[in-house]
Amino acid sequence: MTNEVMTIREMCDAFDVTPRTLRFYEAKELLFPIREGQKRLFTKRDRARLTLILRGKKFGFALEEIRQLLDLYKEEDRGEKQLRETLAAYHVKRAEMEAQKQALIAVMTDLEDEIGFVEGQIEGLKREG
Repeated sequence: MTNEVMTIREMCDAFDVTPRTLRFYEAKELLFPIREGQKRLFTKRDRARLTLILRGKKFGFALEEIRQLLDLYKEEDRGEKQLRETLAAYHVKRAEMEAQKQALIAVMTDLEDEIGFVEGQIEGLKREG
């Protein structure tokens, strides 16, 4: 991806997304391609933003949360504020996911107990019958 700009097709191929996805992110003002008539040309900045959008979605961030983090980027500080805020958001997300994981483990343990109980009930019926 060393091209200065990429077409929508090149972006789709490079990031495994659909044109509809790119247009959606553009409509939500997360991407800002150069418009030449009907043609969209995506810059290095757009590619970096799309990488962060896709990573954020993978981690379960809402688009508004992603937008807020993206909007923190400033060249003056070489993106330091954005990086610090992203790190803080990652820590919060990890803690949320850990809590969800523990809750899921507890529910799965209860389900395993219930499966054992029902299997025992079935076995009891077979012995009686």
